[in-house]
Amino acid sequence: MPNPKKLLLLAGDGIGPEVMAEVKRLIGFFTQSGIAAFEIEEGLVGGCCYDAHGVAVTEATMARAHAADAVLFGAVGGPKWDTVPYDARPEAGLLRLRKELGLFANIRPAICYPALADSSSLKREVVEGLDIIILRELTGGVYFGEPKTITDLGNGQKRAVDTQLYDTYEIERIARVGFELARRRRNKVTSMEKRNVMKTGVLWREVVGEVHAREYKDVELDHMLADAGGMQLVRWPKQFDVILTDNLFGDILSDIAAMLTGSLGMLPSASLGEVDAKTGRRKALYEPVHGSAPDIAGKGLANPIAMLASFGMALRYSFNMGKEADLLDAAIAAALAKGLRTADIKSPGATIVNTGEMGAAIIGELERLATSPR
Repeated sequence: MPNPKKLLLLAGDGIGPEVMAEVKRLIGFFTQSGIAAFEIEEGLVGGCCYDAHGVAVTEATMARAHAADAVLFGAVGGPKWDTVPYDARPEAGLLRLRKELGLFANIRPAICYPALADSSSLKREVVEGLDIIILRELTGGVYFGEPKTITDLGNGQKRAVDTQLYDTYEIERIARVGFELARRRRNKVTSMEKRNVMKTGVLWREVVGEVHAREYKDVELDHMLADAGGMQLVRWPKQFDVILTDNLFGDILSDIAAMLTGSLGMLPSASLGEVDAKTGRRKALYEPVHGSAPDIAGKGLANPIAMLASFGMALRYSFNMGKEADLLDAAIAAALAKGLRTADIKSPGATIVNTGEMGAAIIGELERLATSPR
């Protein structure tokens, strides 16, 4: 077996440790079955790290993240840490990982598994067969722009400032990722911004159009205002293939897309850096779109599918194991087709299972699929 692939597991807070436990079981299956070998390290991030070390992520953990082939991330945050210093808040750990690892491309697929077409709040015909990607620029924009301040103006008045900032190269590189993704799918990119009121939107459209004309004329490209895009995602989401957008709008639009699939607990994501010209490797972090859900933490109610599917994205994008990623997707679909549901996706007649039972069922289906003749 080739050299083991180095994974750093950062479970985080809330339901993070519960869903990460199912990934560890899945990694164990891959290792024991001889499909692949993984070398695992674990670390603290978020609120639990603040409790232990007074920061959201330590320098030692950052060093391990830089050395890993991929980072698997659970979730961070919760009311317990609402009053900690802003720079030490749980989310600061994730933002630092994204920034320092250069993870500028956030791939968020929204797939409606056949068995869950009735779990969405929208009509079955609107979401059945849905398979789209929201590609979110992740290291620029209003989340990182400076200045970012709150100033006391006196007389009981304060002024808050956040800065939306994009340079040409940041838009070019995320556009290229979008066009490359589309070439492997249905060959269509929809770029979303707010050029009617934001200068960054004007530049975004201009640069995306230039990259398209120069390098990707074979890919269909259209442009849409982000607010109209949100409306169209709810009206008829299957019109889209790859949605290309900035950090702020990507955050919002991907949560809209999540509910098309039935639950935030269903959506994985991949955050990718530049490909190293010498090694061919890229830094990468994989995480479920859902949050830490502290209200259900420790109760076995969490849906592990988004976390397991995030590991599937690691197989696909970091380890060139597309066949194995496809098998995992098929195993998830098979478990759902048998009527198994966690509480967040329950439906009439379904069998409600806990976190561990869902994880075990998916691994069981994976084992069946991996050993059956094809």
